[in-house]
Amino acid sequence: MHRRWYQSIYWRIALGLFAFLALMLVAEAALFLWMTDRIAGSMPARSPRRLAVLVASDVGTALASNAELDLEKYVLEQYGEVFQTFLVIMRDGRIAANHEDVPEDLLEAVRAEAELRDLAGRLRNFAGRRGRGPGDGRRPPQPGEGQGDRARRPPPASVRGEFAPIVVSGMAVGRVAVLPEPPPFSRVLRQLGPTMGVVAGGVLIVGTALIAFVVFGPVRGRLRDVQWATERLGGGDLAARAPEQGGDEVAALARSFNRMADDLASRARALDASDKARRQLLADVSHELMTPLTAMRGYIETLGMSELQLDGATRERYLAIVTEETHRLERIIGDLLDLARLEGGGTTMRREPVDIAAVFERVAARHERELQARQIRLVRTVGAGAERVAGDQDRLEQALQNLAANALRHTPDAGEVALAAVADGGGVRITVRDTGPGIAPEHLPLIFDRFYKGDAARKASGGSGLGLSIVKAIIERHGGTITARNDGGAVFDIVLPAA
Repeated sequence: MHRRWYQSIYWRIALGLFAFLALMLVAEAALFLWMTDRIAGSMPARSPRRLAVLVASDVGTALASNAELDLEKYVLEQYGEVFQTFLVIMRDGRIAANHEDVPEDLLEAVRAEAELRDLAGRLRNFAGRRGRGPGDGRRPPQPGEGQGDRARRPPPASVRGEFAPIVVSGMAVGRVAVLPEPPPFSRVLRQLGPTMGVVAGGVLIVGTALIAFVVFGPVRGRLRDVQWATERLGGGDLAARAPEQGGDEVAALARSFNRMADDLASRARALDASDKARRQLLADVSHELMTPLTAMRGYIETLGMSELQLDGATRERYLAIVTEETHRLERIIGDLLDLARLEGGGTTMRREPVDIAAVFERVAARHERELQARQIRLVRTVGAGAERVAGDQDRLEQALQNLAANALRHTPDAGEVALAAVADGGGVRITVRDTGPGIAPEHLPLIFDRFYKGDAARKASGGSGLGLSIVKAIIERHGGTITARNDGGAVFDIVLPAA
């Protein structure tokens, strides 16, 4: 049976894995988009400098609208999802951060920036005390300049940090400090890792379940059915069969198993029939051999009794019976040996062209006296294309001699026996026909069995009951067939391959 590609287990597994990977990619894409939105919300500015300015502006606006603002709570609520850590340092001493774990580098940067700004203030005070005035080349101080102006100046280059002033009503009230490096990956992993892990685990579980139920579930059930059928067959249940539905490898395995089971069942039936035939053969052989042996033993014991006074004629008649039974015993043993060699393949069959007309002529010559004595007419016909067959001439002549003798035995005096050969397709059909009473319908299926004697004439003939069995064995060894029927008498049809 031709198996379609999509019915193959391998393709199902491949398609299942493809669907699983596609599902994972779709889920990961959706997760990436969601995470991108989360990350975009967690990083409102593209650089630490912009983040510092943005936070400083937002905190300044919030302080301007609410002077009693809980700075620490506000920073955590508004910027707790921002990955980058920053510090808000107010002049009144309040400090707030958006994360509890403030990097040591950020703290060091804030401390360094504060120290440098204090030194710069002292240097300016020192320069003022030295009497520098407007004519010293410096810009005269403007109104409102002071520490707030200094806070708005960028920090010295030696400070590792980005700083932005928090201005409320034109006055710098604090600073926002941010490290110039991106946030540590561990923090991103801590925040996004659990969510990504849950989604990936869910996708893995769902994909595995789908593959298990869609691909391996049905296959496992059908393999279990094959296993049960195998166990039942091994236990002696010759009717055990595996379901064959489907077009994949499991169905092919089930079909192979069922063919093997059919073959084993037929072999078992053949062995059983052979065993029955063997037992029947032994019983028949014992019976057929016992009959002449019993008769011989009885007459020999009678002849050996000295107290009996037998005349010469009686003694001669008893000896003739013993001789006849001896010959009958020889015929039975000879036919048994011949049949055993034919059925067992011990006899070599020649393959040569056999002239059918010549075989018919020898059959007629052998039975010429009986034909003349009983005034039985023997008709011989050989049609065009049936002149020769391929086979062993001696064995084919033996088979036809047995059929002719059987036909003469059942043909009444002044009757007719016909031997005919006609072309039949690629072979030759040989027919042996008589004008006797024919074969009883109930005996037709059994006449080729060993020792079968279905009619009284055959039983009384003294035959071994093996003649037709030998004929059938010879024909089958030649690759032909033989059948029996009634058509105005008994008709035996033999089909043999043409030469």
